[in-house]
Amino acid sequence: MDVTRDSSPRSRSWPTPTEPPADPVGATQLVKAVTDPLIKAPAPAPAPAPAPAPEQSDRNEPTQQLPAVDPAAPAGGGAAHPTVSDATTHRRPPRADQSLRERPAFALPGWLPLLALLLGTAGVLLVLARAGAIPHLAGLPDVRNAAAKADGGRMDDRTIAAVSAIGLAMLVSLAGLLSNPGGETRVLTRWGRYRGTVRRTGLLWVNPMVRRRRVDVRLRHWRSEPVHVTDRTGTPLLVRVLIVWRVKDTARVTLGIAEHETYLREQVQAVLTRTASALPCDSNSAPGPALRDGQWFADELTRALAAETAPAGIEVYSVQPLALDYAPEVAESMRRRRLADLDAGLRTVLVDDAVEAAALAVRRLERATAHELDDSARSALMEQLLVAFVAPAGVTASVPAPAVRPSRKEGKPA
Repeated sequence: MDVTRDSSPRSRSWPTPTEPPADPVGATQLVKAVTDPLIKAPAPAPAPAPAPAPEQSDRNEPTQQLPAVDPAAPAGGGAAHPTVSDATTHRRPPRADQSLRERPAFALPGWLPLLALLLGTAGVLLVLARAGAIPHLAGLPDVRNAAAKADGGRMDDRTIAAVSAIGLAMLVSLAGLLSNPGGETRVLTRWGRYRGTVRRTGLLWVNPMVRRRRVDVRLRHWRSEPVHVTDRTGTPLLVRVLIVWRVKDTARVTLGIAEHETYLREQVQAVLTRTASALPCDSNSAPGPALRDGQWFADELTRALAAETAPAGIEVYSVQPLALDYAPEVAESMRRRRLADLDAGLRTVLVDDAVEAAALAVRRLERATAHELDDSARSALMEQLLVAFVAPAGVTASVPAPAVRPSRKEGKPA
């Protein structure tokens, strides 16, 4: 691919293999070639004969689907480039552990441990009051037993055991309390074994012997850094995408991979590199699909990334390209090439418009003067009109008077 094509302005808007010396009126051989089809239409070329159908092989060989041929590919000897239909990946995504699936964990409402704490506090106070460890206040009923009244508040072994049991129950109730806000879950493991996921929000109670890991399950978006990739023609590109995703399976995200955000970033770079190499960045030189077709590029990235991250418990909703630019080392060359292509197309449009305007002017002149010009006069007039339309500002060309052909319907002299 030639990315350094010179786009400097030429002396003429069209190339000529051999230019004859300019005549006094400024007409060129190319102008005649342009105006001749307007005067005399060429005969239509015969239609090409249909190519014979290929013979069916009789060998017992497995059938193989051939890739679609790019219409812009060279006709002789070159390998055909795959089109959009061949951009699908044929590699198999990693398999997930089928036994590792998210399941709900055992959790109780938070009001139960709070009630247990209140009852435990009341029970401890009652036991201590009966044992005489708490001094009796006047005006309150005396709940001390006979031993406590006789010993003067001495605590025996039974009282110590009862207070210890109630305190242990209160400690278990307090240690199992869990506050789970909205958009977050808790993955519970005990001694390395998965015990379930808590998705209920609010104040809950879980087993205090399990380990709790917080996982964000809200809908999240991530704007990637510029990723260096190359298109099908080998041109370096910089691509930036916006990814909308969320955690779907908390068990696989926590226990199946080391770090799910790092895994997602690495997969984004791999999918971008593989997808961008399927098509060229632009389709200026050759018609066909290109990476600039944002809808196809986004759909293909979403499909490929979702297939790669699904075994890890990550659900990808969309991948949208935010920027698709050439790398800095080739950006200037590609800009010059694009401007040269636009300049060539603009020149073609200008020449076509000038030819149509000249033909229309000649026809209106013939109708206005009621005289029909011959072929040579019409060709000379159109040449001069084309020179006047296409010539730069300040360049003038003399237009000779057209030769008038005698009318065919003249009467005989008297």
